[in-house]
Amino acid sequence: MAKEKKGVRLEHISKIYQDPKTGKDFYAVKDTTLNIEPGSFVTLLGPSGCGKTTTLRMIAGFESPDEGEIYLGEEPINELTPNKRDTAMVFQSYALLPHYNIFDNVAYGLKLRKMDKATIEEKVTSILKLVGLEGMEGRMTNQLSGGQQQRVALARALVIEPGVLLFDEPLSNLDAKLRVSMRTEIRRIQQEAGITAIYVTHDQSEAMAISDNIIIMENGIVSQMGTPQEIYYHPNNEFVADFIGEANFLRGNATSANTVDINGNAVTLNDLGTKSVGDECTLVLRPEAALVADEGQLPCEVILSCFMGSYQNYHVMVGDTLVKITDFNPKNKKIYEVGDKAFVKFEADSVHVI
Repeated sequence: MAKEKKGVRLEHISKIYQDPKTGKDFYAVKDTTLNIEPGSFVTLLGPSGCGKTTTLRMIAGFESPDEGEIYLGEEPINELTPNKRDTAMVFQSYALLPHYNIFDNVAYGLKLRKMDKATIEEKVTSILKLVGLEGMEGRMTNQLSGGQQQRVALARALVIEPGVLLFDEPLSNLDAKLRVSMRTEIRRIQQEAGITAIYVTHDQSEAMAISDNIIIMENGIVSQMGTPQEIYYHPNNEFVADFIGEANFLRGNATSANTVDINGNAVTLNDLGTKSVGDECTLVLRPEAALVADEGQLPCEVILSCFMGSYQNYHVMVGDTLVKITDFNPKNKKIYEVGDKAFVKFEADSVHVI
């Protein structure tokens, strides 16, 4: 479907704004270098104000970088206006033309390109089938549900066959159930079209569900880029570990090549990564990777025990540290009550050291 799969390369990109209150300059995006492979689905993820939308808008051409260069394929595009770039944007607000029906909304970009009527008919019909709106060409956009409007916006972006498709929080106006089904649809359509996609969201589960790679941003800087599995199991730092999923942080000191002392308890791990004997270590332990048990590595006291149906939710204290534990399928298991003394138990390879 796409004419050519194009990658996107950002080389030392920065964007500087002025704080309206203080008048001082600040970096919305600072010295960012990224390489997005052709045909991949990459998500920019992070809290509000982290620079993800600014980065997307610079790729689209709605903002200009103050430093660095952006490449689409091998072409530098800093000087190109948005309509001259081989990109298309799907907005949060859909930005549909209310006085046009579905067909004319989708055909709009093709008409601007002076395509003949037969080609437009063929392309629009094909793309509406891809997004599941065939047979609805004559329907006005104000008669559509939010999910249908989002599909029209997606079709309108795809029909011009851009090298790169950009998404600016496209599902945030939909209800939770529709968001889940639409993100699956967006991923399916992207894979069928074979197009490079760059997607902005602050929703971590959305990013995990649809991405080949996730780029985590904090304060205008890329904290980590990797597959969902890499980001989740091997976070670079506490911010990444805490932003993707839930994490417990256990602090201690390395006492040997594979042992960490936590509250006087020797915890054996597979390896300590870059840490050496004597170094302070922080262990990242996911709630589902640990159990409350009669025997284990770390003695604890149960302060919360809550049945949640598919799992038992525990909060335990290991010394002064709160540890959250999610014990799935608790039926026929021993249930620990508040005040019980027990142990936190986990596999050595379930812990990541940062």
